[in-house]
Amino acid sequence: MPKIYLVRHGKAAAGWDADLDPGLDDLGRQQAQKAAKTLAPLGPLELISSPLTRTRETAIPLVELWNQPPRIETRVAEIPSPTENLSERSDWLRGVMADGWAHLDQDLLSWRQGVIDAILGMKEDSIVFSHFIAINVIVGEAIGDDRVVNFLPDNASITIIETNETGIQLLEKGIEAGTKVN
Repeated sequence: MPKIYLVRHGKAAAGWDADLDPGLDDLGRQQAQKAAKTLAPLGPLELISSPLTRTRETAIPLVELWNQPPRIETRVAEIPSPTENLSERSDWLRGVMADGWAHLDQDLLSWRQGVIDAILGMKEDSIVFSHFIAINVIVGEAIGDDRVVNFLPDNASITIIETNETGIQLLEKGIEAGTKVN
């Protein structure tokens, strides 16, 4: 039964309505350092990251401690937006976040299933650097909650799950906070 540590990226330098792929700001880099300090005694474990800049930058302190690069996994990336227009993306995301998966289109349902399949395919203890909605997908699957947003993982929070033949089990939610998706 692999134990998987889901790390939401640190605070980004810009939000969804300002940049398609921002890196971390100063606070985000501090949060990444703190997460690495918490996780360091567990490994080295396999490191997996979304390809987006803010997740790869969140992984850097642990990559440096363990001297191993992360495996990039596109299936744990950010929810795909139907547009690159920044203001339209933000409005779209707000609408999606207020909904349940049963009401969303097939492209989003396929993305959601890809996130779940990526996690279920992990056969060893791992640390996954990912995003707010992707982590909500995994937690929602574990607890049987169809809402797109079922909890508010703070930046650089660590959510712990296990997988086995019956699916995903939630062991511990990460620290929650009022959040601006970034």
